Amino acid sequence: MDGYYAFMLVATLLVLMMTVPALALFYGGMSRSKSVLNMMMMSFVSAAIVGILYVLVGWSMGFGGDGVFFANPFELFALDGVATSDYIFVMFQMTFAVITAALISGAIADRVKFSAWLLFLPIWALLVYFPMAHMVFSCTDEALICTKIGAQDYAGGTAVHINAGVAALVLVLVVGKRLGFRREPMRPHNLTLTMLGAGMLWMGWYGFNVGSIVFTGSNDEENMAQFFSETGRTFANTTMATMAAILGWLIIERLLHGKATSLGAASGIVAGLVAITPAAGAVNISGALAIGVVAGAVCAWAVSWKFRLGYDDSLDVVGVHLVGGIIGTVLIGLFSTSAGAGGIDGLFYGGGVDSLVDQTLGVLVAIAYSGILTAVIALAIKFTLGWRVTEEAEVEGIDFDQHGESAYDLHTSLSPSGSTGVLATATKSTEGANA
Repeated sequence: MDGYYAFMLVATLLVLMMTVPALALFYGGMSRSKSVLNMMMMSFVSAAIVGILYVLVGWSMGFGGDGVFFANPFELFALDGVATSDYIFVMFQMTFAVITAALISGAIADRVKFSAWLLFLPIWALLVYFPMAHMVFSCTDEALICTKIGAQDYAGGTAVHINAGVAALVLVLVVGKRLGFRREPMRPHNLTLTMLGAGMLWMGWYGFNVGSIVFTGSNDEENMAQFFSETGRTFANTTMATMAAILGWLIIERLLHGKATSLGAASGIVAGLVAITPAAGAVNISGALAIGVVAGAVCAWAVSWKFRLGYDDSLDVVGVHLVGGIIGTVLIGLFSTSAGAGGIDGLFYGGGVDSLVDQTLGVLVAIAYSGILTAVIALAIKFTLGWRVTEEAEVEGIDFDQHGESAYDLHTSLSPSGSTGVLATATKSTEGANA
């Protein structure tokens, strides 16, 4: 049992790392140079706000008792009544809440007031994420998706990725397009940061998926054998699906655009990880490879939808997380095996269509719940505080407008010898500080 607690401590740290710094680096590198700090700050404050709120009421709403949508928020308020030995499990689930909220931010990069994001985070967590976590993860008698529908979701395809992807799409539609969308190039400013972030996300995802195993606490030989079998399965499936997704993405990218890019490889990593998240414990290696390559290929195609349909998803949250989450969750109905964690054979293993129906219904419920509630929250903020920075701020750079800082100081002068000398002019933020 001591070894299991040590295992969960490591898993929790890995998942926390997925938000800060991994997601911050991944998104930051994909942003334009004038908005990179704002993008990274959105991840950091997501950790602070959602993390604290989760400990106060989120754990209670998710795991404090029975209920169709959520449990009593005050049953275990501020972990009152929770044994300190269980705090590690609270912290593990807290990191899921943190990264789910942070994922949404990539869709609205470059144009949103920081204050609006700060207001959105706690309301969305309370009304959308905490109930969704209960419906998917608690598996009480009344929990809607896990128990009543019976959909499998090993580590958060519905609660995390579909949930965040739907919320991202809703915010994009409510907030509107960036100035110059489809007219001006809006390329990533530092793909080195993006690839570093993608690599760290891949590493952290082992905590995300493998750490989601449920251990009963019994140290008997049979239970321990099952524990090691499941951890081996989820670790291998996570690895294989991600590798397959990289190749799937690059092949489609090469066919569509004539080049296989570093951004494509980094995006393929995330698409594969997203898709295997709900299926990690349910499928075998063949299923993981199939899910990975399908997710990589379809997500590579899906990111172009924003140009065809006219919605400005800045960093492809919809194309990767919503589409990848749907793929991974639905394909459980085809590829799951009775030897997996759910004990259910999918259609391709003689189980009929029942699992496929359950998985599809779970996806539809997650989309409807997240979409409706997020729309209400987004519209309320739009018509009160307002989402958008001014046009001038968006053009000049949201970093300085919202934070008084610039990520890079590129104002240098040349010395008489022609080499780069000392800074000729200070950044605006420095000028302001010295005024």
